[in-house]
Amino acid sequence: MAGLYLVALIVSALGVTAVDLRHRFALGVAPGRTLLLIASGTLFLLVWDIVGIASGVFVRGDSPLLLGVDLAPHLPLEEPVFLAFLCHLTLVVHAIARRIAARRRARREAT
Repeated sequence: MAGLYLVALIVSALGVTAVDLRHRFALGVAPGRTLLLIASGTLFLLVWDIVGIASGVFVRGDSPLLLGVDLAPHLPLEEPVFLAFLCHLTLVVHAIARRIAARRRARREAT
């Protein structure tokens, strides 16, 4: 089913965004900084992909789940969406880890 991977990425990104906003992990705390980090991380990883494609390390695999739209040779439309999702997810997981560490530290100090 063409496009299913893109749909899964978008649904997953919406889920992470909902959790992020609900618990104020990244977007809810500093939306401008978060969007800048997501954009810069995505751009860095896209450049990384392009270098990998140019050197022959990365190639596009064939999958019926992809939409079939390429932004460049071996660079499917889904790739920047995945990279942006990955960057946002990383920020959220980092914020969760910091929050857990802070709570544990506060509990240790309280006892």
